[in-house]
Amino acid sequence: MKKILLVAAAAGLMSVAACSKSPDASAVENNADMMADNMDAMAANVADMSNTTANPFAEDNAESVAENIHSAADNVRDAGEDAAKNM
Repeated sequence: MKKILLVAAAAGLMSVAACSKSPDASAVENNADMMADNMDAMAANVADMSNTTANPFAEDNAESVAENIHSAADNVRDAGEDAAKNM
């Protein structure tokens, strides 16, 4: 029940926050979020692929690549938020 209340409160706060942004700022932030989501999906695919190899070095490399992609996705989200704030 607490989780449902928390999600509902977060959704309410997000809708209030979205009303105060310009349409351009919202578009920039939404595009950054979509790009970051796609990058996270790529990272998940690479991480899954690392589990299919018999070579432990290749597995370690693939896991490192997945972590780097995930970190880059976080950077894209942060850059989108910063760009939206400056609009």
